[in-house]
Amino acid sequence: MGGTSGGHEDLIGQAWEAVSSDGAPAGQPPPAHVDVTGSTGHLPSPFAVEGVAVAAVAASLLAATALGRQRGSPTGAVSLDRGHVADAVRSERFFVGGGGSGGAGFAPLSRFWAVRDGWVRTHANYPWHRAALRRTLGLSPDADADAVAVALADLRAEEVEERVFAGGGIATAVRTPEAWQAHPQGQAVAAEPLVGHRREGRSAARTRPAGDLPMAHVRVLDLTRVIAGPVCTRFLAALGAEVLRLDPPHHPDMKAGVVADTLLGKRSSFVDYGSAPGLATLHDLLDGADVVVCGYRPGSLDRFGLGEDDLVERHPGIVAVYLSAWGHSGPWAGRRGFDSVVQAPTGIAVGQSTTGDVPGALPCQLLDHGTGYLAAAAALDGLRRQGTEGGTHVRRLSLARTAWWLTSLGTRTLSVSDPPAADPDRRPWLVELEGGSGPVTAVAPPGRLGEQALRWPFPPSGYAEDPASWPDVRPLSAR
Repeated sequence: MGGTSGGHEDLIGQAWEAVSSDGAPAGQPPPAHVDVTGSTGHLPSPFAVEGVAVAAVAASLLAATALGRQRGSPTGAVSLDRGHVADAVRSERFFVGGGGSGGAGFAPLSRFWAVRDGWVRTHANYPWHRAALRRTLGLSPDADADAVAVALADLRAEEVEERVFAGGGIATAVRTPEAWQAHPQGQAVAAEPLVGHRREGRSAARTRPAGDLPMAHVRVLDLTRVIAGPVCTRFLAALGAEVLRLDPPHHPDMKAGVVADTLLGKRSSFVDYGSAPGLATLHDLLDGADVVVCGYRPGSLDRFGLGEDDLVERHPGIVAVYLSAWGHSGPWAGRRGFDSVVQAPTGIAVGQSTTGDVPGALPCQLLDHGTGYLAAAAALDGLRRQGTEGGTHVRRLSLARTAWWLTSLGTRTLSVSDPPAADPDRRPWLVELEGGSGPVTAVAPPGRLGEQALRWPFPPSGYAEDPASWPDVRPLSAR
């Protein structure tokens, strides 16, 4: 489907301009035409969900093409299939490994709740966020969903929003698009570009040998969690990058040793940045990296020397991509957030309602996945510019700004004449990888560069089971 503003070509043009414009009235012309195939209707929504998903993936493929040509890597024509993209932005639902599904579901306290004057959306998948929610509401550490519902019922939505945030948890009021446009954070997000660009310093352009893929011989340090950042870095891995993910051991994203959709194409390690040895390891790895992707809320990594200004000074020549939930300015910039929560105040949950009362959700976590592919495009474009201009290149994106793009495209009314496209009985883009812990089934990376379909370079490692170093690339084992 497409939004009221036009079809996929218009949206690809918008995404490409955001990636390549660098603040100019118009960006670089696209390096290739994108051949989009397959039927529409896989992600039915009043919003242009499928169109934005296709555009975000296409922008990353175009940025890869531009970088590949600069580096002398063969790329060829760019093509992608709508059905493949639709499954790629729901990839966590199809991932199976280690004897079970790796899909990222929601905990019982992560949901919409009725309150005195409307609805709120909470996110409590992590134990520390569940504890904060219960503590803020004056409940016992093991209070169930019924107790939370009772505690919330007599509170106002904005009161819950502020109290839970102040208590270290995550909750947002459900708002209409008009209310979000009038909100100080909505106005701050609207003033930000879809992809923020910054170039600093006079460090020399870095040269790297060409390879079969645009990101060959490029090292990416992954300091991200959940979905958006990991989607970015795993796609860079599919384009040839060597990716190492670091996580703090005291706040793990999952159980150690688990294989997951978000670990595809990369290695992962625990590093305690709060210790002197861990901090030294972090900056040693940054010294050897070409790209760093930071997916923590703004300011949370500054004490480790990962704020923009410190990174530019200490690691000149690097490409740094910063992802946030609520934008990089405004009163909510430093708040915690996730895709499902960002949908609530931005007007998406209201627009997705099927009853006119109970809020709804997008058919996929598009804000995460779409922002992730745009971030990959931003990293690729930053590398291309660094290779010709030198300097240190910083890019900024946020889930809330992607939400603003989506809602600005308008909506349409779904009807019985617009049924969802039938899921194919066999998904040719599902691949099985043979790993040390058994077979893993995953959605292959979407898109083709010439005759070459992208693929994962190796099966996912167990979470935090790799050394915190830059190892040699392991051979592919896939069928």
